[in-house]
Amino acid sequence: MMEMHTLIAVVAFATVTSVTPGPNNMMLLASGVNYGFRATVPHMLGISAGFLLLLLAAGLGLGALLQRWPELHLGLKILGAGYMVWLAWKLWRADAAPSPALASEGTAAAAASTTGPLGFWGAAAFQWVNPKAWMMALGAIAAFVGPQEGGSALWALALLCAAVNLPCVSIWAYAGAKLSRWLAIPERRKAFNAVMAAALLLTIWPMLQG
Repeated sequence: MMEMHTLIAVVAFATVTSVTPGPNNMMLLASGVNYGFRATVPHMLGISAGFLLLLLAAGLGLGALLQRWPELHLGLKILGAGYMVWLAWKLWRADAAPSPALASEGTAAAAASTTGPLGFWGAAAFQWVNPKAWMMALGAIAAFVGPQEGGSALWALALLCAAVNLPCVSIWAYAGAKLSRWLAIPERRKAFNAVMAAALLLTIWPMLQG
């Protein structure tokens, strides 16, 4: 069982790393605007579940494998960067037509692409090629799981980080849903999606340097 000072430190670490801008949060903000909060819930759950599994896998040896073979880590970064470029392109080209999901929530119409919001499994899988998620997982393990500690400590860390992550990332989706009314005008919505696409691209470079 974690001591109180360790518990506080883990919560602080998970909060700061989860709530700060990154690929996940940029995508959630855009999804909240384009599809509404309720339609984005599977996306949020997928992020937290995927990160939990990623942290467990990193703690059970995958992280050490990536450190031993930097080429594998580089490959994951390139794959993740390519996927984010594709997501940015889809967001850039998102239609400005009203979204049925938003209409059912009683909010103003916002953009709706033909693919719809990212689902649970897609969001969970994305964590495995998300450079920020890898940095968070490896940083948490290095800081809070000692070499003499067993699997229970790793499980406690993973569950706590996932529990903190969910409400933190939800803030971004909620903020996007609240912005949707102001962005009901197609010109504003298209400009917002363009800015979000650019912001998603900007998150790639610093993480490739890590």
